[in-house]
Amino acid sequence: MRNHSQDATQPGGPAEPSGPTGLRLAGGRAVEGEPDGALLGAPMGGGAAGGSPGGPTGPGVTGGPGGPGATQPGGPAEPSGPTGLRLAGGRAVEGEPDGALLGAPMGGGAAGGSPGGPTGPGVTGGPGGPGGLSGSHPPDRTQSILEATKQVAGLLKSTGHPFALAGSVAAYAHGVPQSLQHDTDFAILREDAEAITQDLEAAGIQVRVPPEDWLIKARSHGEEIDLIFELARHPVTRELLDRAHILPVDSVRMPVLAPTDLVGSLLAAFSEHHCDFGAVLPIARTLREKIDWDLLRRENEGSPMPEAFLYLLERLNVIEPPEPREATS
Repeated sequence: MRNHSQDATQPGGPAEPSGPTGLRLAGGRAVEGEPDGALLGAPMGGGAAGGSPGGPTGPGVTGGPGGPGATQPGGPAEPSGPTGLRLAGGRAVEGEPDGALLGAPMGGGAAGGSPGGPTGPGVTGGPGGPGGLSGSHPPDRTQSILEATKQVAGLLKSTGHPFALAGSVAAYAHGVPQSLQHDTDFAILREDAEAITQDLEAAGIQVRVPPEDWLIKARSHGEEIDLIFELARHPVTRELLDRAHILPVDSVRMPVLAPTDLVGSLLAAFSEHHCDFGAVLPIARTLREKIDWDLLRRENEGSPMPEAFLYLLERLNVIEPPEPREATS
């Protein structure tokens, strides 16, 4: 039923009532008298498409008595909205473009009121509401990860255990621009694992021993901390930790894996089940002038995944290809 008290077409008027068709136009309008389940292009009452006799006519419906676009006495035409729907019998709401598709919002937005689509009275799901896109991106965890990193690093420094920051937070410390979304990795000596566990627990940090026998896990500021004594199946050595650079991490200075050791640990982690070149590529680009690429080629010779990544860097002109070897007689 039409609500004649809300038939005004001036901008800013109240939302249009929904009709009995079960199809909601932009702004909530529906053509009066359509039955539930009316199908696109199905003429009513045996009439042909295009408003032939047998289909209902009414205010704002083209093809009825009085010529195209005529309105019946008793009510003004429906206002045109940003979305056009062609209904059964070929009838269309006045002012809607020919060939408009069912439920297709104008302006490039997706159906459901996502950004770019219409908003206003009668339109469901605007930005931030049902059907919107708010909350579709993961929260930025950079600061909480840095706080956890600083707390654990401070405890390791105060207890005198040798360590070095590794992984994505180490790349961040070296100046690689990125938003941190994963845990913090610390390289430690295996013989220090039990003592470090006791020191962290004494400081109120929860520690657990996972099934993997090459690390222990802690939790600080809601973030995971991995304390690793094997980097990609290579034991952490005192020589590795001695090569670390002392760098500030959000104002706290701590040992950070040297660039060559950092990228080397990432290359060694590539396998048939884990081969995310996209995550390592920006690190290699940023630190390329600080890395001994010839050493990494020698260490990974015969390993298909690291060699494939090094070849990719050559093709992208990130690094120079190796010098050709002289032929031996």
